[in-house]
Amino acid sequence: MRKHLAPVAAEPTAADLAAIESEWPLIAAELDVLDAEITMLYAEDHGGPTALDWRRLRRAEARVTRAAADLAARTGPHRAA
Repeated sequence: MRKHLAPVAAEPTAADLAAIESEWPLIAAELDVLDAEITMLYAEDHGGPTALDWRRLRRAEARVTRAAADLAARTGPHRAA
């Protein structure tokens, strides 16, 4: 049985855009991790990842940690509902 879904707006609201803007540093950092992981997967076909590949992945993961901490500090504690 299918439940009725709320209608989808054709465009994001100003609040949606503001939320994306505030979260963008974290989104970009996560995309960097994904890119580094893909590079690691492709490196397996060419003798394995290099030290530079591993360093790139570690730095990208560190950026995610910093961006998540910055976002959490800006948005404050969330209350459980």
